[in-house]
Amino acid sequence: MSLDPQIPNPPAPPSQRPRLAPLWHTALLVIILLLGSVGGASSHHLSRHSKLPQYIWGMTWEWILTGYVWLGIRKRFKMRDIIGGRWHGFGDFFTDILIAAMFWVVAAIVLATGAKLLHLDTQKLDTLRRQLGFLIPDTRLEVAFWILLSSTAGFCEEFIFRGYLQLQFAALTRSMFLGALLSAAIFGASHGYEGAARMLLIGIFGLLFGLLAWWRRSLRPGMMAHAWHDALSGLILRMLK
Repeated sequence: MSLDPQIPNPPAPPSQRPRLAPLWHTALLVIILLLGSVGGASSHHLSRHSKLPQYIWGMTWEWILTGYVWLGIRKRFKMRDIIGGRWHGFGDFFTDILIAAMFWVVAAIVLATGAKLLHLDTQKLDTLRRQLGFLIPDTRLEVAFWILLSSTAGFCEEFIFRGYLQLQFAALTRSMFLGALLSAAIFGASHGYEGAARMLLIGIFGLLFGLLAWWRRSLRPGMMAHAWHDALSGLILRMLK
């Protein structure tokens, strides 16, 4: 199933592209994401000891939001329709892994360039560690849960942002690029706990994922790249901590 908003087959004309869910459903999700960003930015300092409770809560919250999205679309679409169908063999699976790896390298270069332009390069590493120290795993058990959290974020956030929101905005604006751009803006804005400059960088990161989903017509490579990017970022910061 294509990730183009022109669904079902045969493609509907631009004036008849269907929405995935009612507008109120999308508006409420956006409000929840933005309020969560503000709340996360103001309360992350409360986590000073074990990271496990916040990791578990983070995974739970991701699945709650994913469930909310599924409830909104289930009368019109199946989850696999939004993800991009199924693998038909190991060839498809390894192709997506290869695409995810190549995308991640390109995205890393773009992020490094953006960080340099925004003065978020290695000279600001101490500041970054202070900002994100509440997330960095310390013990081996926390590392295991961090990887689970990263995998959850890879699946759930790609489904929510590059699946649901991107396609919904594309249907509303009659433009897949605008759908990707609006979804990326909300993706960046939902990471308030990382500071304004990094929110902009995360928005650019989200746009890259949106363009990947548009080109590949599947969320799977983005889910893979998102999961291992988050996992590796935490592990690298742990080594540098």
